[in-house]
Order: sequence, then structure tokens, then C-alpha cells
Amino acid sequence: MMYRYEDLGDDQFETLIVLLCRYLLGVGVKGFAKGPDGGRDAKFVGTAQLFPSTAGPWVGTVIVQAKHTNGYNKSFSEAEFYSTKSENTVIGEEVPRVKKLREAGQLDHYMLFSNRKLAGNAEQAITAYLAETTCLPEGSIYLCGIEQLESWLKQFPEAAKLAYLDPVDSPLIVSPDELAEVVEAFATHSALIEDTIDAPPEARTPYEVKNVLNQMTPEYAKLQRRRYLKDTAQIRAFLAAPENQHILKAYETAVDEFELKIIAKRKEYQNFDAVMNYLVDLLFDRDPVLRQHKRLTRAVVFYMYWNCDIGLGADDVTA
Repeated sequence: MMYRYEDLGDDQFETLIVLLCRYLLGVGVKGFAKGPDGGRDAKFVGTAQLFPSTAGPWVGTVIVQAKHTNGYNKSFSEAEFYSTKSENTVIGEEVPRVKKLREAGQLDHYMLFSNRKLAGNAEQAITAYLAETTCLPEGSIYLCGIEQLESWLKQFPEAAKLAYLDPVDSPLIVSPDELAEVVEAFATHSALIEDTIDAPPEARTPYEVKNVLNQMTPEYAKLQRRRYLKDTAQIRAFLAAPENQHILKAYETAVDEFELKIIAKRKEYQNFDAVMNYLVDLLFDRDPVLRQHKRLTRAVVFYMYWNCDIGLGADDVTA
């Protein structure tokens, strides 16, 4: 794979798709503009240069959608993306938008790009579904998954260069792998930990002081403490057990990455409420184990904060 597309931000991916479409369709492709529904479209009007071929190019108005995900190994076939049983999917939410544009004479062809895997059967099923529900001919619908995206970018490498896919500009993206190992191990063995361990460990920096340093709001801090403080003693005992040294190493690896990324990517205006919520939502999106154990995941992330493994502590200010 040329790029870790899941580590890009939505804006970076959208910019990449616009630039690629200028090679496929023409320089007249207009960049993404957020619509009233939050969707971002690119638009081309005219005769396409190369797509779908020079012998039979598309003619008219082409609407392009970029659907980016930070999740690992995602596919077009997943129920969150496409399902005939629900309209609350990525494709389901596109249908009324495409249909409205089609009926208004503002759309002749439709392209959807995503950094997801696209199998042949899924492509056929989704294309047929879009054609049936939007009254577009199947030949005017194009779905591009990660495999074809890679092929296009090898053919038009300048598109990626012009997109300036600099990791410095990417959002706060962390790997869920080590935390998933910790959470799964704890979920499996937590019943073996003595129930008598119920006194939470002392925070290295008083909680109220830490919250001020990190700009965590009192309401959010109070809620976090009420929900997850009771778990901190068991988490510490589990990590400290000699037989769990490999789990402790995984925890420390996760902490190192989270802390470094938070320092580098946190915006000056963000309070730590936003950082915590963004972090856990990203982790849930990227790993099925963490999605399965949402409460435990939140408890471990809270423990990281309580234990001054992430976020500023008094030592960081006085150092």
C-alpha cells in the first residue's frame, strides 16, 4: 500500500481525491464544499478526459464523493457502509442526496471513493442498489475502493505529491493494537483479581489540579471520576502482577504513543474533554475488541489520565 490512508484526516483524503479526479476527468474539477447535510462533494461539468475511457468518456455533470474512514481493514460490504436492511448507512444516506440532484438535473454521473476494500460482488450489489434507488444508469455509477485507488495513484503519482500528505498535518491518530491487548487480557482475567482491592490508588497529581492544568471541565471530570475511579485499583493490580509483564509493556507502549500524539496534535483551544472523547471514539472505530469492551476501554483510558500517564501533571509544569 502506498499510504496508510486510515491515518490521514478527512480533509487530506478529500484533497487527494479532488486532485486525482482532475487527472481522470479534467482540470475543471471543483474542490469539496460542505453542504447543508455535512456531505462534501466535488463537481465536474463537461467531457471527461480519461474516464471511463478516452473512446467513451462521460459527458455532463459528475458529482464525486469521498468517504474516508480511520478504521483498519474496512470494506464496502460492512453493514455500517451498505445494507439493504437499513437506510442508516453511508450508502443509505447518500441515496436521497443523489436522487435529489438527479431529479433537479444537476447530476448525470456519480463517483464514490473510499479507503475501503471493494470486492466484485459488493461493487455489483451496491451499484445495482444505487441505480435502482436513484434512477441513474449503472454505467453512470463508479465505486472506487482502495485497490483501484492504489492503481490510479501509481498511474498518476503527481496527484499524491500535490496533495502534500504530510503526517505533520494529520489529525490525532493512534494505533489501537496495544490497548486492545491490554483490554482483552483484563476482560478475560479480571474476575481472578481479589474483590477486596477496592481502594483507588493515589493520583500522582491531585485530580483537581490535573484537571485545571489540562483544561478538563469540572462537569466532565466529575462524571469520569464517578464512573471509572472504582476500576483504577483493579487495573493497577492487574498491570503490576508479575505474570502480566507483557501486558504492562503493551500498556506502556500505548501510553507512549498516546501521550506523544496528544502533545503534538492537541489544538490550543481544545479542552481535555474533547481529547478524551475523540480518543475513545477513534479507538472504537479502529478496533473490534475495543468496540466490544467499550466501558472497560473508557476505564483504562481514564486510568491513564488518573495515573498521569497522559495529560499534564504537576511535574510537567514545574520541570
